[in-house]
Amino acid sequence: MATRTPSQDHSGPPSSGPHIPSGDADDGPGTAGAARRASPRGIRRFAVDTTPLRIAPFRWLWSSTVVTSVGSQLTAVAVPLQIYDDTGSSALVGLAGAAALVPLVVFALWGGAVADLMDRRRLLLISNAGIAVTSLLFWAQAAAGMRSVTVLLVLLAVQQALFGINQPTRTASVARLVPAGQLPSATALTSTVAQFGQIAGPLLAGALVPVLGLPVLYLLDTVALVLALLAVWRLPPLPPLKAAARRAGLADIVDGFRYLVRRRLLLVSFLADVIAMVLGMPRALFPQMAQLDFGGPEGGGTALGVLYAAIPVGALLCGLVSGLYARVRRHGVMVVLAVVVWGLSIAGFGMSGPLWLAAVLLAVAGAADMVSMVFRGAILQSAATDEMRGRMQGVFTVVVAGGPRLADLLHGTVGAAAGTRPTVAGGGLLVVVAMVALTLAVPAFWRYVPER
Repeated sequence: MATRTPSQDHSGPPSSGPHIPSGDADDGPGTAGAARRASPRGIRRFAVDTTPLRIAPFRWLWSSTVVTSVGSQLTAVAVPLQIYDDTGSSALVGLAGAAALVPLVVFALWGGAVADLMDRRRLLLISNAGIAVTSLLFWAQAAAGMRSVTVLLVLLAVQQALFGINQPTRTASVARLVPAGQLPSATALTSTVAQFGQIAGPLLAGALVPVLGLPVLYLLDTVALVLALLAVWRLPPLPPLKAAARRAGLADIVDGFRYLVRRRLLLVSFLADVIAMVLGMPRALFPQMAQLDFGGPEGGGTALGVLYAAIPVGALLCGLVSGLYARVRRHGVMVVLAVVVWGLSIAGFGMSGPLWLAAVLLAVAGAADMVSMVFRGAILQSAATDEMRGRMQGVFTVVVAGGPRLADLLHGTVGAAAGTRPTVAGGGLLVVVAMVALTLAVPAFWRYVPER
Protein backbone atom coordinates (compact mmCIF):
# COMPACT_ATOMS: atom_id res chain seq x y z
CA MET A 1 0.00 0.00 0.00
CA ALA A 2 1.43 3.37 -1.00
CA THR A 3 2.02 5.96 1.68
CA ARG A 4 0.73 9.47 1.06
CA THR A 5 2.13 12.60 2.61
CA PRO A 6 -0.61 14.83 4.05
CA SER A 7 -1.11 18.15 2.35
CA GLN A 8 0.30 21.22 4.04
CA ASP A 9 -3.05 22.95 3.66
CA HIS A 10 -4.86 19.89 5.03
CA SER A 11 -6.95 19.48 1.88
CA GLY A 12 -6.86 15.71 1.50
CA PRO A 13 -9.16 13.81 -0.86
CA PRO A 14 -12.81 13.41 0.08
CA SER A 15 -13.95 9.88 0.73
CA SER A 16 -16.34 9.84 -2.20
CA GLY A 17 -16.91 11.52 -5.54
CA PRO A 18 -18.48 14.95 -5.94
CA HIS A 19 -22.12 15.30 -4.96
CA ILE A 20 -24.34 15.23 -8.04
CA PRO A 21 -27.79 16.70 -7.45
CA SER A 22 -30.54 14.25 -8.15
CA GLY A 23 -32.57 16.81 -10.04
CA ASP A 24 -35.90 15.23 -9.07
CA ALA A 25 -37.68 18.54 -8.77
CA ASP A 26 -36.48 19.73 -12.18
CA ASP A 27 -36.59 16.65 -14.32
CA GLY A 28 -40.13 15.56 -13.61
CA PRO A 29 -41.44 12.03 -13.48
CA GLY A 30 -41.15 9.33 -16.06
CA THR A 31 -38.37 7.71 -18.04
CA ALA A 32 -37.47 10.89 -19.91
CA GLY A 33 -36.54 12.61 -16.66
CA ALA A 34 -34.62 9.54 -15.53
CA ALA A 35 -32.74 9.47 -18.82
CA ARG A 36 -31.80 13.13 -18.45
CA ARG A 37 -30.54 12.43 -14.93
CA ALA A 38 -28.62 9.31 -15.97
CA SER A 39 -26.93 10.79 -19.02
CA PRO A 40 -24.53 13.20 -17.26
CA ARG A 41 -23.65 10.50 -14.74
CA GLY A 42 -22.92 8.07 -17.57
CA ILE A 43 -20.69 10.59 -19.28
CA ARG A 44 -18.81 11.28 -16.04
CA ARG A 45 -18.15 7.56 -15.61
CA PHE A 46 -16.17 7.52 -18.86
CA ALA A 47 -14.69 11.03 -18.90
CA VAL A 48 -11.31 11.97 -17.47
CA ASP A 49 -11.19 11.02 -13.80
CA THR A 50 -10.04 14.20 -12.07
CA THR A 51 -10.42 12.82 -8.53
CA PRO A 52 -6.64 12.98 -7.82
CA LEU A 53 -6.72 16.72 -8.55
CA ARG A 54 -8.73 17.25 -5.36
CA ILE A 55 -5.51 16.49 -3.48
CA ALA A 56 -3.67 19.82 -3.31
CA PRO A 57 -0.06 18.50 -3.50
CA PHE A 58 -0.80 16.31 -6.51
CA ARG A 59 -2.62 19.23 -8.12
CA TRP A 60 0.51 21.36 -7.84
CA LEU A 61 2.73 18.58 -9.19
CA TRP A 62 0.35 17.97 -12.10
CA SER A 63 0.12 21.71 -12.81
CA SER A 64 3.89 21.87 -13.18
CA THR A 65 3.63 19.06 -15.74
CA VAL A 66 0.91 20.89 -17.67
CA VAL A 67 2.98 24.00 -18.33
CA THR A 68 6.21 22.15 -19.14
CA SER A 69 4.65 19.53 -21.43
CA VAL A 70 4.12 22.13 -24.15
CA GLY A 71 7.18 24.22 -23.31
CA SER A 72 9.59 21.29 -23.47
CA GLN A 73 8.30 20.43 -26.93
CA LEU A 74 9.09 23.97 -28.09
CA THR A 75 12.75 23.40 -27.22
CA ALA A 76 12.61 19.87 -28.68
CA VAL A 77 11.65 21.47 -32.01
CA ALA A 78 13.93 24.49 -31.70
CA VAL A 79 17.24 22.67 -31.11
CA PRO A 80 17.27 20.45 -34.25
CA LEU A 81 15.77 23.30 -36.29
CA GLN A 82 18.53 25.67 -35.20
CA ILE A 83 21.24 23.10 -35.88
CA TYR A 84 19.89 22.45 -39.38
CA ASP A 85 19.43 26.17 -40.11
CA ASP A 86 23.00 26.89 -38.99
CA THR A 87 24.71 23.94 -40.70
CA GLY A 88 22.37 22.40 -43.28
CA SER A 89 23.52 18.99 -41.98
CA SER A 90 21.07 16.27 -41.01
CA ALA A 91 24.02 14.27 -39.67
CA LEU A 92 24.63 16.93 -37.04
CA VAL A 93 20.93 16.90 -36.20
CA GLY A 94 21.29 13.16 -35.61
CA LEU A 95 24.32 13.81 -33.43
CA ALA A 96 22.10 15.96 -31.23
CA GLY A 97 19.99 12.88 -30.54
CA ALA A 98 23.04 11.00 -29.28
CA ALA A 99 24.13 14.00 -27.22
CA ALA A 100 20.73 13.96 -25.55
CA LEU A 101 20.39 10.21 -24.99
CA VAL A 102 23.68 9.42 -23.24
CA PRO A 103 23.36 11.92 -20.36
CA LEU A 104 19.66 11.15 -20.06
CA VAL A 105 20.35 7.44 -19.52
CA VAL A 106 23.25 7.98 -17.10
CA PHE A 107 21.58 10.63 -14.99
CA ALA A 108 18.17 8.94 -14.96
CA LEU A 109 19.75 5.93 -13.25
CA TRP A 110 21.74 8.08 -10.85
CA GLY A 111 18.89 10.55 -10.33
CA GLY A 112 16.52 7.73 -9.44
CA ALA A 113 18.93 6.63 -6.71
CA VAL A 114 19.25 10.20 -5.46
CA ALA A 115 15.45 10.50 -5.35
CA ASP A 116 15.33 7.58 -2.92
CA LEU A 117 17.89 9.12 -0.58
CA MET A 118 16.93 12.80 -0.26
CA ASP A 119 13.86 15.01 -0.07
CA ARG A 120 12.17 14.66 -3.47
CA ARG A 121 10.66 18.14 -3.29
CA ARG A 122 14.13 19.63 -2.85
CA LEU A 123 15.50 17.55 -5.73
CA LEU A 124 12.63 18.67 -7.96
CA LEU A 125 13.33 22.30 -7.12
CA ILE A 126 17.04 21.93 -7.90
CA SER A 127 16.54 20.07 -11.18
CA ASN A 128 13.68 22.32 -12.33
CA ALA A 129 15.77 25.41 -11.62
CA GLY A 130 18.70 23.92 -13.54
CA ILE A 131 16.54 23.13 -16.56
CA ALA A 132 15.14 26.68 -16.50
CA VAL A 133 18.68 28.13 -16.49
CA THR A 134 19.74 25.96 -19.45
CA SER A 135 16.61 27.01 -21.34
CA LEU A 136 17.47 30.65 -20.68
CA LEU A 137 20.99 30.00 -22.00
CA PHE A 138 19.47 28.41 -25.11
CA TRP A 139 17.58 31.66 -25.65
CA ALA A 140 20.66 33.80 -25.02
CA GLN A 141 22.82 31.99 -27.58
CA ALA A 142 20.06 32.04 -30.19
CA ALA A 143 19.26 35.73 -29.62
CA ALA A 144 22.97 36.57 -29.85
CA GLY A 145 23.30 34.67 -33.14
CA MET A 146 26.20 32.51 -31.92
CA ARG A 147 25.70 29.75 -34.54
CA SER A 148 27.81 27.31 -32.49
CA VAL A 149 26.82 23.66 -32.70
CA THR A 150 29.21 22.87 -29.86
CA VAL A 151 27.42 25.26 -27.51
CA LEU A 152 24.06 23.81 -28.53
CA LEU A 153 25.19 20.23 -27.91
CA VAL A 154 26.70 21.08 -24.52
CA LEU A 155 23.53 22.87 -23.42
CA LEU A 156 21.43 19.98 -24.70
CA ALA A 157 23.54 17.43 -22.80
CA VAL A 158 23.25 19.44 -19.57
CA GLN A 159 19.50 19.89 -20.03
CA GLN A 160 18.93 16.18 -20.62
CA ALA A 161 21.09 15.25 -17.63
CA LEU A 162 18.90 17.47 -15.45
CA PHE A 163 15.78 16.02 -17.04
CA GLY A 164 17.13 12.56 -16.24
CA ILE A 165 17.20 13.57 -12.57
CA ASN A 166 13.87 15.38 -12.64
CA GLN A 167 11.69 12.79 -14.36
CA PRO A 168 12.15 9.78 -12.03
CA THR A 169 11.91 12.11 -9.03
CA ARG A 170 8.65 13.56 -10.31
CA THR A 171 7.03 10.20 -11.04
CA ALA A 172 8.31 8.60 -7.82
CA SER A 173 6.59 11.37 -5.86
CA VAL A 174 3.09 10.56 -7.12
CA ALA A 175 2.53 7.54 -4.85
CA ARG A 176 3.39 9.72 -1.84
CA LEU A 177 0.67 12.20 -2.82
CA VAL A 178 -2.34 10.07 -3.82
CA PRO A 179 -3.93 6.87 -2.42
CA ALA A 180 -3.09 3.59 -4.15
CA GLY A 181 -6.59 3.29 -5.60
CA GLN A 182 -6.16 6.58 -7.47
CA LEU A 183 -2.78 5.76 -9.04
CA PRO A 184 -4.22 4.72 -12.45
CA SER A 185 -6.21 7.96 -12.66
CA ALA A 186 -3.23 10.04 -11.55
CA THR A 187 -1.01 8.33 -14.13
CA ALA A 188 -3.64 8.86 -16.83
CA LEU A 189 -3.92 12.56 -16.02
CA THR A 190 -0.16 13.02 -16.32
CA SER A 191 0.14 10.88 -19.47
CA THR A 192 -2.75 12.68 -21.17
CA VAL A 193 -1.10 16.03 -20.57
CA ALA A 194 2.18 14.68 -21.96
CA GLN A 195 0.42 13.43 -25.11
CA PHE A 196 -1.29 16.80 -25.52
CA GLY A 197 2.10 18.48 -25.29
CA GLN A 198 3.54 16.20 -27.98
CA ILE A 199 0.76 17.31 -30.32
CA ALA A 200 0.30 20.97 -29.38
CA GLY A 201 3.97 21.82 -28.79
CA PRO A 202 5.27 21.13 -32.32
CA LEU A 203 2.17 22.73 -33.87
CA LEU A 204 2.68 25.86 -31.77
CA ALA A 205 6.38 25.91 -32.59
CA GLY A 206 5.66 25.66 -36.31
CA ALA A 207 3.23 28.55 -36.08
CA LEU A 208 5.47 30.80 -33.95
CA VAL A 209 8.83 30.47 -35.72
CA PRO A 210 7.82 32.28 -38.95
CA VAL A 211 6.13 35.05 -36.97
CA LEU A 212 8.27 35.62 -33.86
CA GLY A 213 11.50 33.80 -34.68
CA LEU A 214 13.23 30.75 -33.26
CA PRO A 215 14.68 32.34 -30.07
CA VAL A 216 11.15 32.98 -28.79
CA LEU A 217 10.60 29.21 -28.49
CA TYR A 218 13.41 28.97 -25.94
CA LEU A 219 12.11 32.01 -24.06
CA LEU A 220 8.58 30.58 -23.82
CA ASP A 221 10.00 27.30 -22.50
CA THR A 222 11.91 29.28 -19.87
CA VAL A 223 8.73 31.03 -18.75
CA ALA A 224 6.94 27.67 -18.53
CA LEU A 225 9.77 26.25 -16.42
CA VAL A 226 9.63 29.19 -14.00
CA LEU A 227 5.88 28.64 -13.58
CA ALA A 228 6.57 24.94 -12.97
CA LEU A 229 9.15 25.86 -10.35
CA LEU A 230 6.56 27.97 -8.51
CA ALA A 231 4.13 25.03 -8.56
CA VAL A 232 6.75 22.59 -7.23
CA TRP A 233 7.54 25.06 -4.43
CA ARG A 234 4.01 24.47 -3.11
CA LEU A 235 4.64 20.75 -2.57
CA PRO A 236 5.06 19.42 0.98
CA PRO A 237 8.45 18.00 2.01
CA LEU A 238 8.97 14.48 0.64
CA PRO A 239 11.90 13.07 2.66
CA PRO A 240 12.86 9.37 2.58
CA LEU A 241 10.46 7.31 4.68
CA LYS A 242 13.06 4.86 5.98
CA ALA A 243 16.61 5.52 4.85
CA ALA A 244 18.46 8.51 6.24
CA ALA A 245 19.30 11.18 3.68
CA ARG A 246 22.78 10.62 2.20
CA ARG A 247 24.65 10.75 -1.08
CA ALA A 248 23.82 8.22 -3.77
CA GLY A 249 26.58 6.11 -5.26
CA LEU A 250 27.11 3.29 -7.74
CA ALA A 251 26.18 0.70 -5.11
CA ASP A 252 22.72 2.26 -4.80
CA ILE A 253 22.18 1.98 -8.55
CA VAL A 254 23.30 -1.67 -8.49
CA ASP A 255 20.93 -2.33 -5.58
CA GLY A 256 18.11 -0.97 -7.72
CA PHE A 257 18.82 -3.46 -10.50
CA ARG A 258 19.06 -6.31 -7.99
CA TYR A 259 15.72 -5.27 -6.55
CA LEU A 260 14.21 -5.25 -10.05
CA VAL A 261 15.53 -8.72 -10.93
CA ARG A 262 14.21 -10.20 -7.67
CA ARG A 263 10.71 -8.81 -8.22
CA ARG A 264 9.48 -10.48 -11.36
CA LEU A 265 6.26 -8.49 -11.39
CA LEU A 266 8.18 -5.25 -11.86
CA LEU A 267 10.59 -6.88 -14.29
CA VAL A 268 7.74 -8.07 -16.52
CA SER A 269 6.21 -4.59 -16.54
CA PHE A 270 9.48 -3.24 -17.94
CA LEU A 271 9.90 -6.10 -20.41
CA ALA A 272 6.36 -5.53 -21.69
CA ASP A 273 7.32 -2.01 -22.74
CA VAL A 274 10.60 -3.18 -24.25
CA ILE A 275 8.73 -5.77 -26.33
CA ALA A 276 6.13 -3.28 -27.52
CA MET A 277 8.56 -0.49 -28.39
CA VAL A 278 11.64 -2.29 -29.71
CA LEU A 279 9.75 -4.82 -31.84
CA GLY A 280 6.72 -2.73 -32.73
CA MET A 281 7.57 0.99 -33.06
CA PRO A 282 7.87 1.64 -36.82
CA ARG A 283 8.43 5.43 -36.82
CA ALA A 284 11.85 5.14 -38.51
CA LEU A 285 10.04 3.83 -41.59
CA PHE A 286 7.37 6.56 -41.67
CA PRO A 287 9.21 8.83 -44.17
CA GLN A 288 9.72 6.00 -46.67
CA MET A 289 6.20 4.62 -46.20
CA ALA A 290 4.62 8.05 -46.58
CA GLN A 291 6.28 8.52 -49.94
CA LEU A 292 6.32 5.01 -51.42
CA ASP A 293 3.36 3.25 -49.79
CA PHE A 294 0.88 6.08 -49.29
CA GLY A 295 1.58 8.25 -52.31
CA GLY A 296 3.04 11.24 -50.54
CA PRO A 297 5.40 13.67 -52.30
CA GLU A 298 9.15 13.64 -51.81
CA GLY A 299 9.65 14.58 -48.19
CA GLY A 300 6.38 12.98 -47.11
CA GLY A 301 3.90 15.87 -47.19
CA THR A 302 0.53 15.39 -45.52
CA ALA A 303 0.88 11.61 -45.43
CA LEU A 304 4.00 11.86 -43.28
CA GLY A 305 2.30 14.27 -40.88
CA VAL A 306 -0.68 11.93 -40.54
CA LEU A 307 1.54 8.94 -39.73
CA TYR A 308 3.50 10.81 -37.08
CA ALA A 309 0.39 12.34 -35.50
CA ALA A 310 -1.85 9.25 -35.43
CA ILE A 311 -0.26 7.47 -32.45
CA PRO A 312 -0.23 10.47 -30.07
CA VAL A 313 -3.76 11.42 -31.17
CA GLY A 314 -5.00 7.92 -30.32
CA ALA A 315 -3.23 8.07 -26.97
CA LEU A 316 -4.73 11.48 -26.19
CA LEU A 317 -8.26 10.35 -27.04
CA CYS A 318 -7.82 7.29 -24.84
CA GLY A 319 -6.66 9.52 -22.01
CA LEU A 320 -9.91 11.47 -22.23
CA VAL A 321 -11.88 8.40 -21.09
CA SER A 322 -9.62 7.68 -18.13
CA GLY A 323 -12.67 7.51 -15.85
CA LEU A 324 -12.77 3.84 -16.79
CA TYR A 325 -9.31 3.14 -15.39
CA ALA A 326 -10.16 3.63 -11.73
CA ARG A 327 -12.73 0.82 -11.95
CA VAL A 328 -10.24 -1.75 -13.27
CA ARG A 329 -8.62 -4.05 -10.73
CA ARG A 330 -6.77 -6.51 -12.99
CA HIS A 331 -3.81 -4.30 -13.84
CA GLY A 332 -1.69 -7.15 -15.17
CA VAL A 333 -4.45 -8.27 -17.53
CA MET A 334 -4.80 -4.73 -18.87
CA VAL A 335 -1.09 -4.45 -19.63
CA VAL A 336 -1.02 -7.80 -21.45
CA LEU A 337 -4.13 -7.05 -23.50
CA ALA A 338 -2.93 -3.54 -24.32
CA VAL A 339 0.44 -4.78 -25.61
CA VAL A 340 -1.30 -7.47 -27.70
CA VAL A 341 -3.67 -4.88 -29.19
CA TRP A 342 -0.67 -2.64 -29.91
CA GLY A 343 1.05 -5.49 -31.76
CA LEU A 344 -2.04 -6.43 -33.77
CA SER A 345 -2.68 -2.79 -34.69
CA ILE A 346 0.91 -2.29 -35.84
CA ALA A 347 0.74 -5.52 -37.87
CA GLY A 348 -2.51 -4.29 -39.44
CA PHE A 349 -0.88 -0.96 -40.23
CA GLY A 350 1.91 -2.77 -42.02
CA MET A 351 -0.64 -4.51 -44.24
CA SER A 352 -3.05 -1.57 -44.65
CA GLY A 353 -3.91 -0.06 -48.01
CA PRO A 354 -5.38 3.45 -47.86
CA LEU A 355 -3.91 6.17 -45.69
CA TRP A 356 -7.10 6.61 -43.66
CA LEU A 357 -7.01 2.96 -42.57
CA ALA A 358 -3.33 3.25 -41.68
CA ALA A 359 -4.11 6.31 -39.55
CA VAL A 360 -6.97 4.54 -37.76
CA LEU A 361 -4.82 1.52 -36.96
CA LEU A 362 -1.99 3.71 -35.66
CA ALA A 363 -4.49 5.63 -33.53
CA VAL A 364 -5.73 2.33 -32.06
CA ALA A 365 -2.11 1.44 -31.36
CA GLY A 366 -1.65 4.79 -29.62
CA ALA A 367 -4.72 4.17 -27.47
CA ALA A 368 -3.40 0.73 -26.53
CA ASP A 369 -0.03 2.24 -25.66
CA MET A 370 -1.76 4.73 -23.37
CA VAL A 371 -3.59 1.91 -21.56
CA SER A 372 -0.34 -0.02 -21.19
CA MET A 373 1.46 3.09 -19.94
CA VAL A 374 -1.22 3.87 -17.35
CA PHE A 375 -1.35 0.40 -15.83
CA ARG A 376 2.39 -0.23 -16.04
CA GLY A 377 2.87 3.06 -14.25
CA ALA A 378 0.31 2.10 -11.61
CA ILE A 379 2.01 -1.29 -11.09
CA LEU A 380 5.37 0.40 -10.74
CA GLN A 381 4.02 2.91 -8.21
CA SER A 382 2.13 0.38 -6.09
CA ALA A 383 4.36 -2.71 -6.26
CA ALA A 384 7.67 -0.95 -5.59
CA THR A 385 8.51 0.10 -2.05
CA ASP A 386 9.07 3.82 -1.51
CA GLU A 387 12.77 3.45 -0.76
CA MET A 388 13.23 1.89 -4.24
CA ARG A 389 10.61 3.84 -6.17
CA GLY A 390 13.00 6.48 -7.47
CA ARG A 391 15.42 3.89 -8.83
CA MET A 392 12.57 2.01 -10.51
CA GLN A 393 11.39 5.24 -12.11
CA GLY A 394 14.94 5.89 -13.26
CA VAL A 395 15.00 2.54 -15.06
CA PHE A 396 11.53 3.34 -16.43
CA THR A 397 12.84 6.63 -17.86
CA VAL A 398 15.72 4.80 -19.54
CA VAL A 399 13.37 2.19 -21.04
CA VAL A 400 10.95 4.82 -22.33
CA ALA A 401 13.77 6.90 -23.82
CA GLY A 402 15.89 4.07 -25.17
CA GLY A 403 13.25 1.63 -26.47
CA PRO A 404 12.04 3.73 -29.42
CA ARG A 405 15.61 4.61 -30.39
CA LEU A 406 16.54 0.92 -30.50
CA ALA A 407 13.40 0.39 -32.56
CA ASP A 408 14.57 3.06 -35.01
CA LEU A 409 17.84 1.18 -35.51
CA LEU A 410 16.17 -2.23 -35.78
CA HIS A 411 13.35 -1.19 -38.11
CA GLY A 412 15.63 0.94 -40.26
CA THR A 413 18.10 -1.91 -40.74
CA VAL A 414 15.54 -4.67 -41.35
CA GLY A 415 13.34 -2.38 -43.44
CA ALA A 416 16.21 -1.63 -45.81
CA ALA A 417 16.73 -5.36 -46.38
CA ALA A 418 13.19 -6.78 -46.27
CA GLY A 419 11.00 -3.82 -47.22
CA THR A 420 8.81 -1.59 -45.09
CA ARG A 421 5.54 -3.51 -45.01
CA PRO A 422 6.96 -6.95 -44.13
CA THR A 423 9.14 -5.34 -41.45
CA VAL A 424 6.27 -3.46 -39.81
CA ALA A 425 3.76 -6.33 -40.03
CA GLY A 426 6.32 -8.86 -38.84
CA GLY A 427 7.34 -6.65 -35.94
CA GLY A 428 3.74 -6.30 -34.81
CA LEU A 429 3.19 -10.05 -34.87
CA LEU A 430 6.44 -10.60 -32.96
CA VAL A 431 5.11 -8.27 -30.26
CA VAL A 432 2.05 -10.50 -29.83
CA VAL A 433 4.08 -13.71 -29.72
CA ALA A 434 6.66 -12.32 -27.30
CA MET A 435 4.05 -10.84 -24.95
CA VAL A 436 2.05 -14.07 -24.82
CA ALA A 437 5.25 -16.05 -24.15
CA LEU A 438 6.24 -13.65 -21.37
CA THR A 439 2.81 -13.94 -19.76
CA LEU A 440 2.95 -17.73 -19.86
CA ALA A 441 6.43 -17.64 -18.32
CA VAL A 442 5.30 -15.37 -15.46
CA PRO A 443 1.57 -16.07 -14.92
CA ALA A 444 1.61 -14.08 -11.67
CA PHE A 445 1.72 -10.92 -13.76
CA TRP A 446 -1.60 -11.83 -15.42
CA ARG A 447 -3.15 -12.39 -11.99
CA TYR A 448 -1.78 -9.23 -10.39
CA VAL A 449 -4.31 -7.09 -8.49
CA PRO A 450 -3.00 -4.12 -6.45
CA GLU A 451 -3.77 -3.59 -2.81
CA ARG A 452 -6.27 -0.88 -1.99
